[in-house]
Amino acid sequence: MPNLTSTNAGGNPAKTPNRPPLFWIVTLALIATAALLPREVLLPFVAGLALAYLLDPLVDRLERIGINRLVATLSILVVFFAALILVLLLALPIATAEVAILVDKLPAYVRRLQALALDPTHPSMSKIIDMGMEEAERSTGELASLGAGWVAEALRALWSDGRMLLSIFSLLVVTPIITAYLVYDWKRMIAALDNLVPTEQRSTVRALAREIDTTIAGFVRGQGTICLMLAVIYALALRAIGLNHAPLIGAAAGLLNFIPYFGSLTGLVLSLAVAIAQFGLVWTPILLVVGIFLVGQGLSDYVLAPYFVGNRVHLNPVWLMFALFSFSYLFGFVGLLLAVPLAAALGVLVRFALGHARPISHDGSRAGGEYGAEADVGNTLGPRPLP
Repeated sequence: MPNLTSTNAGGNPAKTPNRPPLFWIVTLALIATAALLPREVLLPFVAGLALAYLLDPLVDRLERIGINRLVATLSILVVFFAALILVLLLALPIATAEVAILVDKLPAYVRRLQALALDPTHPSMSKIIDMGMEEAERSTGELASLGAGWVAEALRALWSDGRMLLSIFSLLVVTPIITAYLVYDWKRMIAALDNLVPTEQRSTVRALAREIDTTIAGFVRGQGTICLMLAVIYALALRAIGLNHAPLIGAAAGLLNFIPYFGSLTGLVLSLAVAIAQFGLVWTPILLVVGIFLVGQGLSDYVLAPYFVGNRVHLNPVWLMFALFSFSYLFGFVGLLLAVPLAAALGVLVRFALGHARPISHDGSRAGGEYGAEADVGNTLGPRPLP
């Protein structure tokens, strides 16, 4: 760890000025300013910060093998955005084709559901379908009115003050520029933040920051891998039983599994609806759909999650779902980007506070404390593991 304290002529550490008030005032001011800014202003900066956090370890690896940091930053960004554009170009035609097939088959689905609703041999199913059709008609009217209002508002914003155009421009142009600057200056920014922390609290803050970083990186890496694997598994399994729109449902169920259990539950409901509309009240495909999602969720909980996430990521699923829903409700897509880091940070801080609330043992140390002043936290300014 670099020596961040100075010494006087006698060789003893020199006492640095006590700066806790300034440090916490600046921190609270930055948080308040970010919370008050409009979402359109925050979005490119938050997206750029998230991308910089994800790409910085790759740039560090290239820098360690002798490549200039500026060259490494530009190379990683070019490869990343080229791969992103390639994925979009490959995925959009498939998604568009699936949506077109859904629109084409929708009248047949509606006719089959109406036939089931009129079937006297299934009175309970008739009531369920009638209620569902009424709710669907009501929801369709509400969605149509909301859609018309949104389109009118979007056109008005586009032509009057250009807010939508500014948002699209900021995402497509400003975000890569912000990402490039942040990745290039990442080490200097971390060093500047480290110097702002009061010396007496520096080792504790470093330990907390390293645990937050480990939690976020482990969760993003592990859960992201699980989501992609589940998307492939669900899509292939649903296609194997002959269910229509299997790629679309599988991709949605897998990617939404970033919110624990939400993806599997959404995929199960969609698959059951399509199975009933496609096959009617035939129990074989219905049971197969239920079995696919039960096996997929069990595979995620008992095989994939212990291997890819493990016990080092202390993010409770209930706490994570609360953070995702609450922050996305308050701040929209910006809140969705910030939910996991903030949930991880708050979890670490709460565990730290509870640890310091424990009684002091006879030798003068707190039971279970891991954030003491002499905690061996390693070099905070050094390279991070890949997220």
